[in-house]
Amino acid sequence: MLEKGYRDAMDDQRLLELMQRLSRSLTPGDLDHTLSRITGAAVEVLPSVEFASITVLHRDGRLETVAPTDDLLWGVDAAQYELREGPCYDAAADAVHVVSPDLANDQRFPRYAATAVTAGINAQAGIRLFEAPKSRGALNLYARETGAFEDLGMLGAFFQHQSAMAIDYAREIQNLREAVRTRGMIGQAVGIVMERYKLTDDRAFAFLTRLSQHGNMKLRAIAEQIIATSEQPPR
Repeated sequence: MLEKGYRDAMDDQRLLELMQRLSRSLTPGDLDHTLSRITGAAVEVLPSVEFASITVLHRDGRLETVAPTDDLLWGVDAAQYELREGPCYDAAADAVHVVSPDLANDQRFPRYAATAVTAGINAQAGIRLFEAPKSRGALNLYARETGAFEDLGMLGAFFQHQSAMAIDYAREIQNLREAVRTRGMIGQAVGIVMERYKLTDDRAFAFLTRLSQHGNMKLRAIAEQIIATSEQPPR
C-alpha cells in the first residue's frame, strides 16, 4: 500500500509538472503563432509524441494541414485526406477523440495504415481542438512506437482545453486587428468620396452604404474597390 501510494504521488507530481510546462509553452500570440506553439508543445510535453500537426476541415469540405512539426507529415496527412480515412481525418470530420495505438492492426483504417506504417508511423491519435462556423480543427499526434497513446488520460484532456483557450484568444486578437483594418479602409474610402464628389463626411458615408446595399456587398469590399480605383493612374 505504501509503495502504491508513493507511485501515485510521483505520477501526480509528474502530471502537474507536465501541465505547468504546457501552460508555459502555449504563449499568447496571433493565430499562426498559436497553432505552431500547439504542435510544438505537443511534441515537447505529451508522452510518446514524436510529430504533430493540425488538420483544418473547411466548410466547403477542403482539408488543410497546418503547423506540422516535420515535413514527413505533409504526405501522411495528405493520404488521410485523399482516402477519407485515418485518426486525424476522423477527429476533424466525425469524432472528438480518436486513438490508434497499433495502426498496422487497426481494422478501422486498413488503407491508410499501409501508408502510415511505410512512413514509419505505427501509432497515432487525433484530438478535436475547435469548432468554428466555417471550420473545424483537430490535433494530430504521431509516434513510431507501437502502443503509444493508449492512455493520454487527463493530460490529453488538459492539453485540449489549454489549446482551445489559446486559439480563442488568438481569434479575438485576429478579429480585433481585422476590425481596426476595416475601419481604417472605410475611413479612407469616405475621404476619397468626399474629395471626388465634394460631399460632407455624413453624405459620403451614406453614399458608400447605398452602394453596399444595392450591390449586395459588404461595406469593406466597397471601400477596397474605391481605394483600388483611386490608386490607378489616370488614363
